[in-house]
Amino acid sequence: MTIALIYAEQKRNLSAIETQLEKALKAPHPILHEASLDLLKAGGKRIRPLLTLLTAQYGEPKRPEVICSAVSLELIHMASLVHDDVIDDSDIRRGKPTVKSKWDNRVAMYTGDYMFAKAIEILSTFDSPAAHRIISKVIRDLSIGEINQIRDLYNWKQNLRCYLLRIKRKTAILMALSCQLGALAAGCTYPLSRKLYYYGYFLGMSYQITDDILDFVGDEKQLGKPAGSDLRNGNITLPTYYALKQKELRRSIIDVLESEESSDADWRKVINLIKTSGAVERAANLSRRYLQKAKDILNELPQKKVTRSLQEIADFIGSRNY
Repeated sequence: MTIALIYAEQKRNLSAIETQLEKALKAPHPILHEASLDLLKAGGKRIRPLLTLLTAQYGEPKRPEVICSAVSLELIHMASLVHDDVIDDSDIRRGKPTVKSKWDNRVAMYTGDYMFAKAIEILSTFDSPAAHRIISKVIRDLSIGEINQIRDLYNWKQNLRCYLLRIKRKTAILMALSCQLGALAAGCTYPLSRKLYYYGYFLGMSYQITDDILDFVGDEKQLGKPAGSDLRNGNITLPTYYALKQKELRRSIIDVLESEESSDADWRKVINLIKTSGAVERAANLSRRYLQKAKDILNELPQKKVTRSLQEIADFIGSRNY
């Protein structure tokens, strides 16, 4: 089964989620209303709602809690993106102006807060103390991840553990929750939901590392942002970390990171050095290792059609170029 077919099979449910997202983001204040809907209209892969819908198939996927969970998780994801754009001072997201660039940082922060609040409000009908504890922890860890990113901007001395912990908090745990919550919402056992959590966690780690690689080598039009945006914003991602380990490149990268007068040409030169240093290949290798761990989890699950779909999702994550 191809990824396109998986999306096609879930078209009705994804459409229902999209309708619920738009309904949830209607706000009484015109600026908040428009700002909230802006990111939704920009589109996205909706990979987290898709994971929730798929993992629910291990139980009773038609339970109303499944759609509610998917909507809430996507709202949490969208809120984190709005806040992230403030931290990164990003003007473009998915090829369109960000909330902070169209309005300002204050509107963006309150828009993100509004999305978080709506996510919690929707989940309030979910009669599962375990689910509420998990969601609270994820929102907490997302916040810690963002704070750590601010702390580590332009910090070329950070170690690998620091980077991995940051992407776990910023990306992987929300994908993990998408898988676990889908199972819990469908009435699956907690042990099964935990296995799906780890599948989503390993998938999410691979996903973010791939994102960080694509920031250097991806097509600018497909990515919807300029190449090397992370580095220009001071984010030391895995390719840069590995390039910094090479003595012949280290000084060139540090000089550009530490200088307040680095020109566009300086940044382009450093970005090209990293692209051709072998650092991208090393990062891709670690991404594949996480992806294999996700696939290993699938071998422990009931071998149903949905398990094959999750295998296809993993293959897609491993081969995507946008």
